[in-house]
Amino acid sequence: MVKAFQFSRLPFIHFSTGKIKVLPGLIKRYGKTILLVTAGESFVKSPYAETLSEALLREGIKYLHFVVSGEPSPEIIDSVSEKIRNEAVNAVVAVGGGSVLDAGKAVSAMYGVKGSVREYLEGVGTWEHPGTKLPFIALPTTSGTGSEATKNAVISEIGKNGFKKSLRHDNFVPDIAIVDPELTLSCPPDITAASGMDCFTQLTESFLSGNASEYTDALAWEGLKAVKSSLVQTCHNGDDITARTGMSFAALTSGICLANAGLGVVHGFASSAGGMFNIPHGVVCGTLMAPANAITLRELRRGVNNPEITNKYVRLGKLFIETRGKPDDYYMDGFVEYLLKLSDDLNLPRLDKYGIKEEDIEPICRITELKNNPVKLNLEDLMEILRSRL
Repeated sequence: MVKAFQFSRLPFIHFSTGKIKVLPGLIKRYGKTILLVTAGESFVKSPYAETLSEALLREGIKYLHFVVSGEPSPEIIDSVSEKIRNEAVNAVVAVGGGSVLDAGKAVSAMYGVKGSVREYLEGVGTWEHPGTKLPFIALPTTSGTGSEATKNAVISEIGKNGFKKSLRHDNFVPDIAIVDPELTLSCPPDITAASGMDCFTQLTESFLSGNASEYTDALAWEGLKAVKSSLVQTCHNGDDITARTGMSFAALTSGICLANAGLGVVHGFASSAGGMFNIPHGVVCGTLMAPANAITLRELRRGVNNPEITNKYVRLGKLFIETRGKPDDYYMDGFVEYLLKLSDDLNLPRLDKYGIKEEDIEPICRITELKNNPVKLNLEDLMEILRSRL
């Protein structure tokens, strides 16, 4: 019997190589003036920057340019929102990685409301956002967060009492997502690896989530198959457009899945550790994915039998391991071993590189949320996960 579920709205998705060329025509639906949100130097040096600029000018589209460097903070979002409120902006277009898309999404949402974005953040502010926004078009240049398909924008304030919290509303899903794998060709190997592991984590956590459904499972499984065939290849041969296309599909799918099934403890760490230390989101996910799944599996075996989750771990092992005809435990443990090997293969940094020390472990773990992790983990479990990657 299919269990009950609900599914949030999606953007109108354009998926194919070369799809960036449809952008000017789509913008004209909304008007002639946009806010263009991009990364800094990486966008200017990219092969599509000049082409995009010329295409917009040719169509008579005026654009104000906002550059995002790193993960967006409340101060950055407030500053840009204040500047454009007096401009006749018809839409926001974001071209970049997850941080760029989140910044564009947040500015789009803050255009017509008063106050600071801080007032509307989950777990930080107390104001309820009405859901009004400027039309928003997202074009990802990395294959990671899936922000092109989600209803939240992650805003960060880094420091001892810092946070990574979401500005969230059903209406904040992008109106249009243009997923053009060619835009990811210039993504460097280290960012490709970190982004890809974020995508892999999102698909895995959505698949194992207590809030998963048959619908999200089907989507997550297709995304996981794409990760298997494409992730390592994109990191070692970034010019392989077939692999880049596979990861673009996987990332888009991961965004859809997380928006509807939720995530697990790895993303809990991404929020807690990422709020206290300036560590890239994808690095946290990638470096903690193996130990988090190892501890989750251990507690699953110790606790109440959950055949649904156990079977999913077996399926994951069989997907990523070629050997057949082995007992279930072989595949469950083999999936964790695959993740450990993948961490080494992709040269994912350990957490101490970003200043995290032994004395930081407990404070981080005390504010780490389990989200929809398939089993409950206690403080000692969380500390064991984090300590393993110092």
